[in-house]
Amino acid sequence: MSLQTVDFDRLRLNDSERILDLGCGEGRHAISAYMVNHLDAVGVDLSADDLKTTRERFGEFVEPENENKSLVISVANAEKLPFSDESFDKVICSEVMEHIPEYRTVIGEINRVLKTGGIAAISVPRYFPEWVCWQLSDGYHEVEGGHIRIFKANELREDVESAGFICYDRHHAHSLHVPYWWLKCLFWRPEGEPNVAIVDWYHRFLTWDLMKQPVITRLLDWLLNPIMGKSVVMYFVKLSKRAEL
Repeated sequence: MSLQTVDFDRLRLNDSERILDLGCGEGRHAISAYMVNHLDAVGVDLSADDLKTTRERFGEFVEPENENKSLVISVANAEKLPFSDESFDKVICSEVMEHIPEYRTVIGEINRVLKTGGIAAISVPRYFPEWVCWQLSDGYHEVEGGHIRIFKANELREDVESAGFICYDRHHAHSLHVPYWWLKCLFWRPEGEPNVAIVDWYHRFLTWDLMKQPVITRLLDWLLNPIMGKSVVMYFVKLSKRAEL
């Protein structure tokens, strides 16, 4: 079980589709898509270490005798994807663009590889929870490969729509994770140093919640997401080829 940010129902994920998980990290969305649908999933990331973890995790779920589904992972640069035009039905780009200086180039690449009428799900950290993290700790966003900007959701939406998309849905996710990151930033420790006890305690709580998914925390997360969800997730339909940004 993994922490899934994108809602596959809102993404309108169907069997027999080809889906790209762009910046897949350790494979949470790519593997989940493979598990719940008969489709071809592709996960790409710049980190070979993360992809190694993806491959190891996927070993638990692979169905080698099922020819109706597949998962392929590869190292690739989001600003120059090694795929042909209009080769995917769906694209997921979750918690990626806050790391990339030229994020508009990534939007253009999503448009290029996505079929006309296809759907892209894009998520980034929500402005206010992220802003608090930046105020509490420089180390949070100054680490190598860390966040380089705080997005305002409406501005990102305008950037995506100006590239030939229209947004049809939007929601927030992971409100219960916000206190963890605020605590971690408040008591920030350099890499390799142990966290203070309350940070480790809250992390254990999140792990327990992910594995058990009790009704009370699912309800609490649902109630709090509109107020303080850590991520904002937007869903776009591609209407046309990329316009210049």
